[in-house]
Amino acid sequence: MKAIILSFLMIVVNSCSVQSHNNPQFNNIERKEIDKIELKEQTRGTNRSFVLNSEYLITVLNENTSKSKVSLSEWENIEKQINLIELSKISSLAAPTTGRYSDQALASTIIVISNGKTYQSSSFDAGNPPKELASLYKAIQQIIQNKKTTP
Repeated sequence: MKAIILSFLMIVVNSCSVQSHNNPQFNNIERKEIDKIELKEQTRGTNRSFVLNSEYLITVLNENTSKSKVSLSEWENIEKQINLIELSKISSLAAPTTGRYSDQALASTIIVISNGKTYQSSSFDAGNPPKELASLYKAIQQIIQNKKTTP
């Protein structure tokens, strides 16, 4: 009798496991392996690049480069924000403003490299990303600001 109940439970557990892997609803919450993320901002006289990975923030301002440590909690927040985004669609997200067209704002892009695949957002005005990227942009900016104030 115990063998029959055990066999039945094994079948149910395996069935649930297969259903969760095949159900698109569950695939959207699958964690993404993030290799690195880059925020590029540029206008005629300024080129800024911020590259984040699980260990470092590398900042390039025109031709000056600096490197800072990224804490585990900072990186986990970045991963959390990225996992809320459908990366395959970031290139088609519309920017809410167009100041970058006339150098009123830096033209910005976010590039995410996940599982060896590159996802790049469309261009947007610095400080005003598409709403779907706003939380990620804010998290990146927070790390940048923290590193500026850290001696």
